[in-house]
Amino acid sequence: MLSPREIIEGYHGRPLRVMEVCGTHTHEIFRLGIRSLLPQSIELISGPGCPVCVTPTGYIDEAMFLAQECGVTICTFGDLIRVPGSEGSLATARATGAAIRPVYSPLDAVDLAAAEPERQFVFLAVGFETTVPAVCLALRKASSLGLRNFAILGANKTMPQAYLALKGSADAFLYPGHVHAILGTELCERLVHEGISGVLAGFTANELLTALAIIVLRSQEGKPFFENCYPRVVRPEGNLAAQKLIDEWMEPCDAEWRGLGRIPSSGLRLRPPFADFDARLKFHVPPITGRPNPACRCGDVLQGKLRPDQCPLFGKVCTPLHPVGACMVSNEGSCSAFFQYAQR
Repeated sequence: MLSPREIIEGYHGRPLRVMEVCGTHTHEIFRLGIRSLLPQSIELISGPGCPVCVTPTGYIDEAMFLAQECGVTICTFGDLIRVPGSEGSLATARATGAAIRPVYSPLDAVDLAAAEPERQFVFLAVGFETTVPAVCLALRKASSLGLRNFAILGANKTMPQAYLALKGSADAFLYPGHVHAILGTELCERLVHEGISGVLAGFTANELLTALAIIVLRSQEGKPFFENCYPRVVRPEGNLAAQKLIDEWMEPCDAEWRGLGRIPSSGLRLRPPFADFDARLKFHVPPITGRPNPACRCGDVLQGKLRPDQCPLFGKVCTPLHPVGACMVSNEGSCSAFFQYAQR
């Protein structure tokens, strides 16, 4: 019996395009040297699986409005601080006196609000299904404490509609294991009936090689398929407690994705009973349309239309020290991965 590596290296059939939906998959495949094993007939392309990367410019502008015009303290994960908005970033806002505090968890932001009741705190809620339960837990804690100085600026996104929006961009998806640890496998099984193929993959070398080998073998059957190659973490039913928590606090809404545009029912917003925690309503944030840098090609990279190193800014004007686009800022960004590993 051939090993996964032998299956992959021995494939010389029709060209296969495999989209790494998860940014961590992109980095791990580079770090583990898996790309060097692939024959020319297999092409790995990046997808929109980095929450910082798909956050649109307008969201950064909203956060800067809250910090600079409303005087609130912004709490956020570190990557988001350096993502460019229309006019600078949260890092530049902090340099001019705005209160921007990096946190490791939304619960940290609640603790800060509880410790400083005289200040208003807003947590920047970005991320996919993986991180939404933590946001809901933070909201539950803030509610139980009766905090009136804590809110979130919501930009959480969900993957189901994004998969449909990306239909045809690749022959198969490497589905993000952590997202489906929450969602389960039912969605992936339904997508087969939409003509979408994919494999759920873990993050070790063996798990990634196995997933790619399965894609090679199943693609030769000539029909859509799905396999769960991460059963030690992803169960068919997913995480029912997390799903219930999300449904208690959030409801679907249309959402803007960098590069993909507005995708119906691909976002989450607070349910009406919890509107007091919505920073847009609480601070009367006006409609803001961001102006992304027209030279940045992050949108094309996130759709798999362009390799990061094919962007004319890559490695020249745009580097991790001086990022022009979100894909170079984030630790999960594909441009960051290409800069860190591909040039070696």
